[in-house]
Amino acid sequence: MEKQFTDIKAHYCFAKSDEELLFQMRPELESHADEFLEGFYEFIWKFGQVAEFLTDEVVIARHRGMIRQWYLDLFGGTFDISYFMKLYKIGEVHVRLGLPTHYVNAAFNYVRIFAIGEIQKHYHEDPGMLDRVKAVEKIIDINLDVLTASYREEEMSHFLGLSRVEKTLLSGLKNISSYFNYLLSGALVLVAFFAVGLFGYDVYLLFSGQIHIEKGILTVLGSLLILWAAIELIHEEMKHLRGGSFAVEVFITLAIAALIRKILIFSLSPEKTTDVLMYGGLVLCLSLSYWVMMQRNTRTKK
Repeated sequence: MEKQFTDIKAHYCFAKSDEELLFQMRPELESHADEFLEGFYEFIWKFGQVAEFLTDEVVIARHRGMIRQWYLDLFGGTFDISYFMKLYKIGEVHVRLGLPTHYVNAAFNYVRIFAIGEIQKHYHEDPGMLDRVKAVEKIIDINLDVLTASYREEEMSHFLGLSRVEKTLLSGLKNISSYFNYLLSGALVLVAFFAVGLFGYDVYLLFSGQIHIEKGILTVLGSLLILWAAIELIHEEMKHLRGGSFAVEVFITLAIAALIRKILIFSLSPEKTTDVLMYGGLVLCLSLSYWVMMQRNTRTKK
């Protein structure tokens, strides 16, 4: 274990001189610990799910004390096996709580910006300022490396704990899921081509005089709505293939566009009043569902 952490320091070229520079900067950085904490919590509260982990004032106070100590330890000058074991345990706690690694990475970005900013303010006339910045960069990257290692080991231990049949089944399901995603992408492209064809056909009917001009314009507008929704679906599927979440709300948008096209066409026929009202009710229900989803997404991003 000790060799593992010694190798980590070697890989980051973290030398004794870096430890000494960090320790020299401790008084200046420690004097801004309260400012760091205020900014840190203001930053992480922007994450939508932080309240799930910091549930009350007692938990927040305890967490605040641990973050303060961790911040001061960055400039403690002692980076031995006990220091790294402490970091590893912090990572294990994050894993048990289910804290996403994205939050950890984002929080470290704040720490990096704050620490480098303070160094630039205090040591802007120091010829060795660049070495001080490099030392801080190294220790922050080492901390992030050790913390995220807990996540990697948890994933590996879970995978290795599966039986041979379970591993084969899991790999097979992943491959099948990928194939179906590609199939869905191709189908969406096909739908987009059909939407273009529908738009072209509606334009042809309008200019050939086969339908009344008022109905023709409304029909063309409806076709454009469907084409726009199909293009949005393709964009969302591209994001999904890159690892993003599946956007159900875009499918709702496509359904709304199709219903609006029907309403535009039927609105010109007095005998279709009942159908218009029925489609209008469906649009209202879908719009409410879309609004609820967008509100949920907005709260998650805050």
